[in-house]
Amino acid sequence: MDKHELSETDKAFFQDGLRLAEAATNNQPAASKLWQATRQEQDAIEGLIEALGTEAARQNITIDCRKGCSWCCHQPIFGVSHEFHYLWKFIELNMSENEQQDVLQRAFDNYQKRGRLSQDELNKSKLPCPLLKDGACSAYPARPMACRIYLSMSEESCKRFHDSPEDENNYPALLEFPLRAGQMMNEGFTEGLKPTGMVNNEYLMEEGLLIAHNNGDPIDENNLSNHSLFKKH
Repeated sequence: MDKHELSETDKAFFQDGLRLAEAATNNQPAASKLWQATRQEQDAIEGLIEALGTEAARQNITIDCRKGCSWCCHQPIFGVSHEFHYLWKFIELNMSENEQQDVLQRAFDNYQKRGRLSQDELNKSKLPCPLLKDGACSAYPARPMACRIYLSMSEESCKRFHDSPEDENNYPALLEFPLRAGQMMNEGFTEGLKPTGMVNNEYLMEEGLLIAHNNGDPIDENNLSNHSLFKKH
């Protein structure tokens, strides 16, 4: 990424993510501080989205996204290492062992299908997210940035995109600003982790969940640079 080509708004969101990661890690990749920083990043983007929703309502612009609407939850979902680390911790704290195993099994089954696809096939694939339960996200408070910033002004456009992925004229009517803001915050966060030796890799949801689980083995929470999520691939 060429920072010289970024707008001032882009730079501001990038700096927000960068400061959060730097303040949390201070060159020491400890788990508790990283969880807190990830939560702060999510709270910041939620505050932005809430403000956008208020302004949209004032201008009679509808935002149809809500918990329980799951059209976009069937397309490939991507996140980065610190998000999956936080997400899995949320799952451990809020789901029973059986529920955790169900999530992992669905992730494994999906990855067996998606992991073999070409990029074009992957982009068009439709499989329910491993976290979907009864049409809603079972880890909604800890969902990755990509899920939070995917804001549609038309549920019908999302349904068409879900039902007919081969039609290149079908695409959800998304708000551009939150997409860019979230992307910049995550890129800044990624930059802020570099002094710790941690690599903020991008993963498919299915792959990220499986790696975050770490085969159930304990991890050194004071040195996350040794966790498979954060190793260079």
